[in-house]
Amino acid sequence: MIPDAVLDWLLEEENPSVRCLTLTSLLHRPPDDPEVIAAQSAIMTQGPVPKILSLQNPDGSFCIPEKFYGLKYTGTVWTLLLLAELHADPLDPRIRNACEFILQHSQNPETGGFSYGESAKTHTGLASGVIPCLTGNMVYSLIRLGYLEDSRVQSAISWITRIQRADDGIEKAPEGDIYKKFYTCWGRHSCHMGVAKALKALTAIPPEKRSAEINAKLDELTEYFLKHHLYKKSHSLEEISRPGWLRLGFPLMYQTDILELLSLFTEPGIRDPRLEDALEILREKQTPDGKWLLESSNNGKMLVRIEQKGKPSKWITLQAYQVLEQVIH
Repeated sequence: MIPDAVLDWLLEEENPSVRCLTLTSLLHRPPDDPEVIAAQSAIMTQGPVPKILSLQNPDGSFCIPEKFYGLKYTGTVWTLLLLAELHADPLDPRIRNACEFILQHSQNPETGGFSYGESAKTHTGLASGVIPCLTGNMVYSLIRLGYLEDSRVQSAISWITRIQRADDGIEKAPEGDIYKKFYTCWGRHSCHMGVAKALKALTAIPPEKRSAEINAKLDELTEYFLKHHLYKKSHSLEEISRPGWLRLGFPLMYQTDILELLSLFTEPGIRDPRLEDALEILREKQTPDGKWLLESSNNGKMLVRIEQKGKPSKWITLQAYQVLEQVIH
């Protein structure tokens, strides 16, 4: 399915994260394979991860500590998300320090959700600043970075199962202080990105560790996207909700696109005819030589550059083949 030249390109050593994922997800090498072990080790010594970590503050934060969210996309929450996407080593003390900083300063201890600001008194996350896309992104990042069993992350997962909504143009906006404060996040129609990041967070939990509440919420979130065919207006399927969701990017930060969403459906084996429109768009975007381009980029806004917009992307190509392989099998 994958041209040999493309596979060789994905396995180049200059991008150890992609090399490692290609070995494990496309070539299905076991974790103890020497090449896999070497690639995992290289993630922390070459490429963007060591460049990012060289800029870390002693307290585990990045840039201005108290602006962990407000500095887009160099603050600590965005940088932690990027490190998780790059598959940084969860056991590295610098990674754990970054995770602990976010758990201390962004998480609201009463609700479990993650906030864009901290309390001047307690220096923990403000309850009034908890938002869904941030909570989803931080839960995903912390799970990826080894914190699934941590009680604080379990509390954040509970926030998602209890509070995250997937409303699709309901008659009346939901009741409650959190829903009233952030109408754009909830309102009569839930924010597409908030739902996407909640789905991404819960999908990161291994199936055997999902409770009945998690599975119920996953069903609710997946049905929301299926009603939209991932990127359309559910009440008018001939219309695209937002053209940007058709432009493939990495990393996406709080945004989403059809490739990210397809990966959240195909990896757990969800098959539904309402995914076909997005799959067809993905296939059409493949270049004649078997690659995909980086169509959307946050380069110039992050601490490091990730590939080049308009050029063939190893990250997009890897994810596209991961999706298509799952669809075929």
